[in-house]
Amino acid sequence: MTIIVNLDKMKVTEFKYRFTGPLPKANGTEFRISKLKPPFGRVLQDAVIFQPDGPGFKIDGHVVRWANWEVHISFGVRAGLVISLASIFDMDMNKYRRVLYKGHLSEIIVPYMDPSEDWYYKSYLDCGEFGCGQSAVSLEPYTDCPAGAAFIDGVFAGQYGTPTKIPNVMCVFEKYAGDIMWRHTEATIPGLKITEVRPGVSLVARMVTTVGNYDYIVDYEFKPSGSIKIRVGLTGVPEVNPVEYIHISENKEEDIHGTIVADNTIGVNHDHFVTFRLDLDIDGTNNSFVRTKLVTKRTPKSVKTPRKSYWTTRPKTAKTEADARVKLGIIAEELVVVNPNRKTKHGNEVGYRLLPGSTSGPLLAQDDYPQIRAAFTNYNVWITRYNMSEVWASGLYADRSRGDDTLAVWSQRNRKIENKDIVMWYTVGFHHVPCQEDFPTMPTLSGGFELRPTNFFERNPVLKTKPINFTTARNCTTEKE
Repeated sequence: MTIIVNLDKMKVTEFKYRFTGPLPKANGTEFRISKLKPPFGRVLQDAVIFQPDGPGFKIDGHVVRWANWEVHISFGVRAGLVISLASIFDMDMNKYRRVLYKGHLSEIIVPYMDPSEDWYYKSYLDCGEFGCGQSAVSLEPYTDCPAGAAFIDGVFAGQYGTPTKIPNVMCVFEKYAGDIMWRHTEATIPGLKITEVRPGVSLVARMVTTVGNYDYIVDYEFKPSGSIKIRVGLTGVPEVNPVEYIHISENKEEDIHGTIVADNTIGVNHDHFVTFRLDLDIDGTNNSFVRTKLVTKRTPKSVKTPRKSYWTTRPKTAKTEADARVKLGIIAEELVVVNPNRKTKHGNEVGYRLLPGSTSGPLLAQDDYPQIRAAFTNYNVWITRYNMSEVWASGLYADRSRGDDTLAVWSQRNRKIENKDIVMWYTVGFHHVPCQEDFPTMPTLSGGFELRPTNFFERNPVLKTKPINFTTARNCTTEKE
């Protein structure tokens, strides 16, 4: 069914209805717990972080202080949760050092892979067309966010300029799920065994934005080691298409553009590309982008060893924006943003390394209209010269975009980026081939990346972290109860 409305005249100007087959049935699609009937799934045991002294973070206005981090959290109608002025305390220097000036969602594009008349136009720019902040939802205590979380309201200017508030749209909490910050057992010395372990507690700032049928869970996780992990989780209700088939054997010739997930129901193939804008200021505003290739070398014959080969590093500083476009997974290389004006006592440039997660790139033809608008996904990583007007990867007016005002166009200016104020753009990509387990609601699928200090500190910054006092917590046991 296609309905075209003239918004100037507020009239329906065209109406088409083409489907003649059986409609999908609603049986088994209810997901509200109040409407579901027994039998239910296995009960999950309650799990909480035990904090007898309360949370370890403090919020002063929009500034969050926790462990060795100080972070400003705000909210925008287009980006939603915005992280600013993220700085970490250096014990050796006795001061906070800037890492991230500003980081946030820039765009989410979701192109569907059904080219028919009813579906070809479905390639949504979620932040630019709908507003990832405007579409954000109030978070539920104990389910969206764990015990001990603090909630923050979001306020933005509505379409008529009046203040609009979404209560509890962001939450901040400490996360501990049995992770290990660092550990070592020294057992090689006869008669001596030393074991030191520190639990990995981190701070998370979270929002959830529901754009149409999908819910996106966006997390910024700060670790005492200096790492920042950024993750996005996909859940919600998949977009489906009615068909005549209830079994794959009934459509041997036709491309149905997806998977039969229920009777007369197709979960349509699609992509999710989630692009983050990260204005990094590594210990200052002037930074550089270093691409270090890992190169295999043959062992010289002059070296007396049975080894035939080894690998070594070949760093190269990107001079221009063209040098800094990266398609991940093609070659082995380290990607580091450094401050060439700051060095450790051993002469290394202080920096932060990008640790990518699983990677996906666009599969559409470059001249296809959705890909022209989404040309910012042509590379997984971009580095651009800072420009205050270049914030949204899909352009300022994404709903009218013809692809002429995107990150890909800005990068064609090929500006110099060495020892300049630069911005990193990173795209988390998912190719989603739906399956029956995704229907009617989809278990969360997550992906992301990490920014990890690299020669930023003189030594392990959490070496002197004290063990957590568990004297008031329930004892662990290795015996069967």
